[in-house]
Amino acid sequence: MLTPFGADKTMTAVISGEADIGFMGSEASIYTYAEGASDYVVNFAQLTQRAGNFLVAREEMPDFTWEDLKGHLVLGGRKGGMPEMVFEYILKQNGIDPETDLEINQGIDFGSTAAAFAEGQGDFTVEFEPGATSLESEGEGYVVASLGEDSGYVPYTAFSAKKSYIEDNPDIIQGFTNALQRGMDYVQSHTPEEIASAIEPQFPETDLETITTIVTRYYDQDTWKSNLIFEKSSFDLLQDILESAGELEERVPYDDLVTTEFAAIAAQ
Repeated sequence: MLTPFGADKTMTAVISGEADIGFMGSEASIYTYAEGASDYVVNFAQLTQRAGNFLVAREEMPDFTWEDLKGHLVLGGRKGGMPEMVFEYILKQNGIDPETDLEINQGIDFGSTAAAFAEGQGDFTVEFEPGATSLESEGEGYVVASLGEDSGYVPYTAFSAKKSYIEDNPDIIQGFTNALQRGMDYVQSHTPEEIASAIEPQFPETDLETITTIVTRYYDQDTWKSNLIFEKSSFDLLQDILESAGELEERVPYDDLVTTEFAAIAAQ
């Protein structure tokens, strides 16, 4: 098990042969294909179908609308990164110009925005977990919107491997996908409390109550797929987001970059 941080580093590990299977944002496979790779990476199992980040404000805003961001400073993500692209896509869908209607700070390292917000930077911040829940528990912020709910069913993360590896090792890919489906079946048939208890040993720095809060938040917004089939509608939305962000000059074919063969068998 390797843990490169970021889709770009994970993709490098897969392309170089350092890793056989990669788990990353699906946009990485599109970029690699568009760059002309011959033995490109193919997505075979989609895990999450919602963006996993949230908008955090300094005060409770029960009637929040995206219009409320106009004229404010938001701590965002890296330009071209999926979190920032999804955020800007939502803004545009709500008639807000990310360039002129608000200010987005994209210069803070991923993982450091929650600390910067707690120290007084920004009026809002876009946070993954556990950052969002930590800010709430410390009384430093309040979750006012879910980017996952407002962006639609985005194929945020998927498992993938080089085309040649899948062709040469179909039994490994099928067995791996079958195991993933068992995990999805567990998620669908258990409560957030039960899921939190099961994964608690993997997060020794976090108490069970916090883990339960985080799992519940993801559970309630339908973050995880019930099956692992990567549907074309989700792939099209992903490309819409990349185009909107100016990161994709020409759309790429779904049939080249996605195979549903293994996920369909695992779901039976």
